Amino acid sequence: MLGLARGRDLEQVLAEDAIDDPRLVDVGSAVREIAAAAMDMAELVSLGLLGGEGGVASGSVNPDGDIQKNLDILANNLFVNALRRAPVAAVLSEEMRDPIVLQDGAPLAVAIDPLDGSSNIDTNVSIGTIFSVLPVVAEPADLKAHFLQPGRAQLAAGFFIYGPQTALVLAIAERTRVFILDRRKARFFEAIAEIEIPDDSSEYAINTSNYRHWNPSVRAFIDDCVKGTEGPLRRNHNMRWIASLVAEAYRILNRGGVFLYPGDLRAGYSAGRLRLVYEASPIALVMEYAGGGATDSVRSILSLTPVDVHMRTPLVFGSRKIVSLVTRYHTDPQFSAERSPLFVRRGLMRQ
Repeated sequence: MLGLARGRDLEQVLAEDAIDDPRLVDVGSAVREIAAAAMDMAELVSLGLLGGEGGVASGSVNPDGDIQKNLDILANNLFVNALRRAPVAAVLSEEMRDPIVLQDGAPLAVAIDPLDGSSNIDTNVSIGTIFSVLPVVAEPADLKAHFLQPGRAQLAAGFFIYGPQTALVLAIAERTRVFILDRRKARFFEAIAEIEIPDDSSEYAINTSNYRHWNPSVRAFIDDCVKGTEGPLRRNHNMRWIASLVAEAYRILNRGGVFLYPGDLRAGYSAGRLRLVYEASPIALVMEYAGGGATDSVRSILSLTPVDVHMRTPLVFGSRKIVSLVTRYHTDPQFSAERSPLFVRRGLMRQ
């Protein structure tokens, strides 16, 4: 269900939100600077190979060992420099091993994935930027403490998607809004004042090439989706997989569905692969403010307290009813018995 707006720009929306919550004055300043950097990022992405910034940075990996593209490094510098103009005490980035100080005494901390999905740069698939705005911790033990807060502490979060349109999805003031960049005016305008994810759907997104590595609960859920009307879910499903987190999230916001990136049996994948602080938590806030859900397969993502700034997590998000169903596949003994013909006849999954 979409509540269509009337052309307010990002500045107006942020100013109005701050009237009801004074904390959002500083948050708005940070979001404005991030949005300004995103406009520059959108231009660079749109040029592709003509921009001369594609390709792998020689010998360069990020703190988690992922190969960096030249554009990853450029994006990191672009957003960090933009945040120096905002009331931000510290910034954490996927591209930096440790957070860095920006302004001593400032009220905010920002965690950011400057260029999510950069492996898709050369194939012209939508990529994006994910960010999380947190309050600073009083008397922190060290700089990392600002980012070792549960996702529920976020004051705002969101992502930009650099696709056919450059869009900003912003979770703030307990709602999720969508803004579209008008390149002619160099401003983001509100396109959807309050987006609500459909509660149910027959679409799911998962990388099925990893089927043999999944745990039995994930296999059981996907098996039942594949069975369609002949299986216990009693309906046909469609599978989607873009391999771009922001693109998957944007699709689900607009038409529902569920995204699964579970932990699995491969070395280094048991705890999932997506980072909690600057990927899973901001996406979770976006989903929950839009009426959806987000879990690590069992627990709410927003309830998790990170133990490391680059901590990884499994991630399931999307339509609330389906996210809850995936949790039941992991926790409900009745669902673990779904291989039994008796279970199918009883129809225990119809609730």
